[in-house]
Amino acid sequence: MSSLPSLDSSTATHQQTEELARHVAQGLNRSPKTLSSMYFYDDEGSRLFQQIMALPEYYPTRTEYQLLSTHSTAIADALRAADDTPFYLIELGAGDGLKTKILLRYLLTAGIDFSYVPVDISPAAIEGLEASLRVELPNLRVEPVITDYVSALQLMATKPGRKAVLFLGSNIGNFFPDERLDFLRQLAQPLSPDDRLLIGFDLQKDPRLIRAAYDDAQGVTAAFNLNLLTRLNRELGAEFDLAHWRHYTDYDPLAGVVRSFLVSTRAQTVPIAALDASFDFAAWEIIHTENSYKFTATQIQNLAKEAGFQVSNFFTDAQEYFADVILTPTT
Repeated sequence: MSSLPSLDSSTATHQQTEELARHVAQGLNRSPKTLSSMYFYDDEGSRLFQQIMALPEYYPTRTEYQLLSTHSTAIADALRAADDTPFYLIELGAGDGLKTKILLRYLLTAGIDFSYVPVDISPAAIEGLEASLRVELPNLRVEPVITDYVSALQLMATKPGRKAVLFLGSNIGNFFPDERLDFLRQLAQPLSPDDRLLIGFDLQKDPRLIRAAYDDAQGVTAAFNLNLLTRLNRELGAEFDLAHWRHYTDYDPLAGVVRSFLVSTRAQTVPIAALDASFDFAAWEIIHTENSYKFTATQIQNLAKEAGFQVSNFFTDAQEYFADVILTPTT
């Protein structure tokens, strides 16, 4: 296994703290106040999300896992090059690789010639994934890239052979509609008509089922959301008193979106030392932390067309809760 050089850990941590501070300064000066869900995932947030994925209410992870297990042969055949020439399997935001390992194992067992390219901005995430792959899949060729998604695809575009790009989970649903279209167009730009893009989409279904997935009975999701404030206290010297904040979420079936919030239960002023500033909150004022859009097959078809793709394969589970969709660039 080979690994690209990464930033010194202290330098990377300093840069990440500066980026967080800028984001918080901008987000808490908006109306309504907003913080991005991307900052949920410190060490504790990642631990809590692992618990969320195991909850009975949280269907997305286990449904996509089952989907990939059921359709691994067909999905792999759709992603690999038709002439069996070597190709690159590029994953955007690989995480712990739990679901991806289903495809990796199949491709290795079938003797297919490919290299796995996990992409993440976090050196720690890449290092953790590499360590697990060395143990579980020692014969796998891994070429990790530590950068943002678009830069990684531009880099990979210079290499010969097919690029099969994975964007698993329901991460595409966290984008606002305009941002989502923009993001897919940026992904399309460095890809050729011979390349493929597989994206996971959470499908529209019973609104009660969707809502419960983001507000479980055990309160793990609430702890996950509130941990964002704990992170700001630790990393930015903020003084959020968690006793006076609540997690709230709801699903709007008209817009097809789950919206999550942190709610101030009283009028309060919160100093943030790293910003040398304080922020006022009215009683019951919210901080918007996450959107999670759900899709129909028609919406996916239309989105693909607008972004410069066409749907070549549409895989779903028996209950049609989730879809892994393979897109082909049209130009």
